[in-house]
Amino acid sequence: MMGDHGTAEAATVGGPVSHVPVLLGEVLEALRPKAGETVIDGTFGAGGYTRAILGRGADVFAIDRDPSAFATASRMASVFEGRMRAVHARFGDMDEVLDGEKVDGVVLDVGVSSMQIDQAERGFSFAKDGPLDMRMSGEGPSAADVVNRLKSGDLARIFNFLGEERHAGRAARAIEARRAERPFERTLDLAEVVGRAVGRSPTDRIDPATRVFQALRIYVNDELGELARALVAAERVLKPEGRLVVVSFHSLEDRIVKRFLRDRSEMASTSRHLPDAPARPLTFESRNKAIAAGDAETSANPRARSAKLRFGRRTGAPMRVGPDALDFAALPTIAHLSTAGA
Repeated sequence: MMGDHGTAEAATVGGPVSHVPVLLGEVLEALRPKAGETVIDGTFGAGGYTRAILGRGADVFAIDRDPSAFATASRMASVFEGRMRAVHARFGDMDEVLDGEKVDGVVLDVGVSSMQIDQAERGFSFAKDGPLDMRMSGEGPSAADVVNRLKSGDLARIFNFLGEERHAGRAARAIEARRAERPFERTLDLAEVVGRAVGRSPTDRIDPATRVFQALRIYVNDELGELARALVAAERVLKPEGRLVVVSFHSLEDRIVKRFLRDRSEMASTSRHLPDAPARPLTFESRNKAIAAGDAETSANPRARSAKLRFGRRTGAPMRVGPDALDFAALPTIAHLSTAGA
């Protein structure tokens, strides 16, 4: 999950940056970074948030699983020596990265970045032909592995839940039939097969392959599971009064963030695993109402239209532990399927 979904040019501290991240003003307002503080930018991307945070005087841990983003972060860290540390890791592991250190803020801009989408060789988009890859880290099974090896029933569940594709079964069966002749290797090849199977109604505003590609990307990178782990990790690393700010671009992501902040900030019943235990601690204060991009930003950057920002402030309560710590995510079984035995 990488940050910086924006596209406009800007000049900020440290020199020009090619992408202005979505909701930058709103993120800074919620995060309120200042000199003497340390903030985790868990989705470094092109560095838009990091530059702005550094510009406010705070130090930054810049984390990204994408090797190219990490390379960019490393170069920037050499400019801001002593104030910025670049880390090649998943943001769900931020607590392990800090190894006991506490921070004043965490910002996450989840989902695929515009840079990744624009690179045909990464295989995230079918706007241009490229290898069917979609791996943010370059490691593990690729999208080609998934569509060529998983059973059609599993593919249908992935497309249905992670892509909210109404014709998931139809798309999965078409993939299974075609791969019997030859495996899928290229993005446009898969998009063509899915497009024919799904079809396009006059009211559709997106390509018929869009939802299947989205589902594959989320599955390949375990984006929902990673987000859930990152929220729990943020709970662990934030100091009392520390701020958590999350920008999401998909309803499934936003739902997880909303549930997390509600679970951690509203008085709830006891754990379903331990019904006789005392009420669980409230670890965050949150207004829990999403902030959307304004008209000016969505006009300048259409990718901002689906963006939602939610934030919370860490209380002094001990973090949630035990078997119900991740209950808020309600992750589906398909998020844990493996291609190993397919």
